[in-house]
Amino acid sequence: MRKKRFLYMFLFAIVFLCGIVFLCDSLVSGAAKGKLYTDVEKVPFNRAGLLLGTAKYVAGGRVNLYYTYRIQAAVRLVQAGKIKYVIVSGDNSTKDYNEPEQMRTDLVEAGIDSSAIFLDYAGFRTFDSVVRLREIFSQQSVTVISQKFHNERAVFIASKEGIDAVGYNARDVSLNAGFWVQLREKLARVKVFADYLFGKQPKFLGEKVPLPED
Repeated sequence: MRKKRFLYMFLFAIVFLCGIVFLCDSLVSGAAKGKLYTDVEKVPFNRAGLLLGTAKYVAGGRVNLYYTYRIQAAVRLVQAGKIKYVIVSGDNSTKDYNEPEQMRTDLVEAGIDSSAIFLDYAGFRTFDSVVRLREIFSQQSVTVISQKFHNERAVFIASKEGIDAVGYNARDVSLNAGFWVQLREKLARVKVFADYLFGKQPKFLGEKVPLPED
């Protein structure tokens, strides 16, 4: 009897947790409906684009396709006149790991003027990147640049922060290649709600970085 009760409790916990994941996933996806674009010609103009960072290389030294496609998406937006400035927000938590600098280098090599690129070295998480967009870079509207699943979460956070955001979806990676990333995304969406529940704040804020006046 005790084993059966334990089994029922275990099954209930699994179903409950799955329900939480499904609910958070649905709320995040729903909040981004009508705000994501894949056609660069249809993207509304924003002065700033928020390019969300990731590592250029993955295990084994292979180039990270998520990275490559995000760089390409940012370049398309600038060249199409859909954004004027690119705020590159990523992780620079150690001396030898610097996502923003690497992305700036590749953006410049792709033809983007370095004066149009601003670096956010404390974008350790998507939550931090979005909040710092407003608090450090003083932007109230933005075009987020990443893959669709990531843009959905960023746009949801932006809506909670009073930021008018749309997302431009970079090319995605095949499910086989990105399975663990997609799985982690489901848990990240649950964490967003936990962050707001417990009043989480960005790891760092700091001095404001003004964008040029038009």
